[in-house]
Amino acid sequence: MPQAPRIELHPVNQRVQVHVDGKLIADSAQALELRETGYPPRHYFPRDDVRIDLLTTSETTTYCPFKGNTVYFSLGDQQNIAWSYEQPIEGMEMIAGRVAFGGAENE
Repeated sequence: MPQAPRIELHPVNQRVQVHVDGKLIADSAQALELRETGYPPRHYFPRDDVRIDLLTTSETTTYCPFKGNTVYFSLGDQQNIAWSYEQPIEGMEMIAGRVAFGGAENE
């Protein structure tokens, strides 16, 4: 029996928004849902649909062997609430430059 892929990307066929403290931070009808074994599904937003002007780049960086190097963003005192793979590994190009949020999503 073939094993399911570790990561699957799916276009989201509805509008997805992220609010933080009542403020709209992301709003898109072109988000991708990334499903990764062992993790909750995450929406990756086109950068043009994110209020990047409200976010600051964090000093935190991590590496995922399945996606690549991660850059994190903070919003005021809320550290590392969003992340992006600026140059993901081969096979994950669809998420390049897109922004995902941790735990702040409202659909």
